[in-house]
Amino acid sequence: MAVTVLIVEDEEKIGRFLELELMHEGYEVMKAANGREGLEKAQSGKADLVVLDVMLPELNGFEVLRRLRKNSDIPVIMLTARDEVMDKVAGLDGGADDYMTKPFAIEELLARIRLVLKKRSSAAGTAGRDKNQLGVGRLHMDVQRYEVSYDGKQVELTHREFELLRVLLENKNIVISRDTLLEKVCGYDYMGETNIIDVYVRYLRSKLDDVYQVKIIQTVRGVGYCIKDEN
Repeated sequence: MAVTVLIVEDEEKIGRFLELELMHEGYEVMKAANGREGLEKAQSGKADLVVLDVMLPELNGFEVLRRLRKNSDIPVIMLTARDEVMDKVAGLDGGADDYMTKPFAIEELLARIRLVLKKRSSAAGTAGRDKNQLGVGRLHMDVQRYEVSYDGKQVELTHREFELLRVLLENKNIVISRDTLLEKVCGYDYMGETNIIDVYVRYLRSKLDDVYQVKIIQTVRGVGYCIKDEN
């Protein structure tokens, strides 16, 4: 069965160009010219991935993503004409799977679509092998429900914080390097600050270690991070 990609883009020429290229690659295509229409089509369940522009009429891309993530984990690649770091952070923290700045090479977009779909498929396969439930001690993660709790109390995490914690929990007692974490969490060559993993670890510690007076994520100096089983 062909993969269906929803293009949410108000610039007609760009939308048509993407449509033709995706169809040439064997994808089925849906289109929307504004944020509200894009949100409705993304929530319809008929698309497998969304290519979402940021600057849209009616609802901008960030708002579309925010509303979509309330009840859907459909893969989303965001497009923007602005190469602003904070825009990228907002998109990724809001639940986007990837982020591209216009102008871009169509070959790169196609490669990122393949990568995102492969990553989601792999994650779904892992979940299917009874690995929806992860945890250590009183920390519990439900991968399918996208929920984290400590001692029964819900912990609110951003998309990237959740993904980082998931990777560490899936590899308990194994020290994972920052480069490996960056690849697994972001899914592509991150071009921003090289210490981004350290930043997200600090965010996680502020929501877990500082609140519950525990030490869940261990730092292995000069190597990376790990979560160890409690003795």
